[in-house]
Amino acid sequence: MALGAPTAPEWLLAGTIWRLTAPVDLHSQPQGTGLATQAWAGRHLQILTSPQPGGDRRLRVRLLEDGYPGWLEPTALLGAAVASGRPQPERLARSAIAQRLSLVLGFAEAARQQPNTYLWGGSLGPDYDCSGLVQRAFASAGIWIPRDAYLQERFCQPVAVQPGQTQLLAPGDLMFFGTPQRCTHVGLHLGGGRYLHSSGIAHGRNGIGLDDLAPHNPHPVARHYRQELRGAGRVMHSHDGSPLPA
Repeated sequence: MALGAPTAPEWLLAGTIWRLTAPVDLHSQPQGTGLATQAWAGRHLQILTSPQPGGDRRLRVRLLEDGYPGWLEPTALLGAAVASGRPQPERLARSAIAQRLSLVLGFAEAARQQPNTYLWGGSLGPDYDCSGLVQRAFASAGIWIPRDAYLQERFCQPVAVQPGQTQLLAPGDLMFFGTPQRCTHVGLHLGGGRYLHSSGIAHGRNGIGLDDLAPHNPHPVARHYRQELRGAGRVMHSHDGSPLPA
């Protein structure tokens, strides 16, 4: 470390809680470039591991609104956070969530209208991954849900759906895709089987777009995800901030 370079403050001790005043990146591993998620200003995190001598090792942290863990560069909070108490996320029932879904859908559509590309771990915008976009859209309306697609699937109440049979779906429901073993992708249902999602270039798009479950839609992205449809779910309550099982 160069002479005079900032080091992790001694007061970033395990157990302390911080409110972000600027965005930070959380990594998926203690080393490497992998991005787990991005946390925006106003979010809270708790330090889980104290800085090590030398101050150059990432800290294990947990975001408190959704219980999501990650690794943080030791200097990332310098000038980007203030000490805080534990937040108390508003616990919302389905009736309150239903009244806010127009805000969720409006945020997602506004994100689609901005120039964007797919970013693994992206949740700040304009570049998102699939579950980062969905979580941010709900959070914009004060509704906290889990971060990753497979956690979102577990969190929701299942809704029966298959290509060509979407009558039980409502706008604001989540649509889940992947393999029989695991959910790997999520979209936000708009109505009539149409859904908005952020998908990667490997499946024919590199950013946020609209697709549907019409059985004969020839678009390559729609066709790919139609074949990987796992089901759908409805957000019945908001997250209380407790960690969810892996």
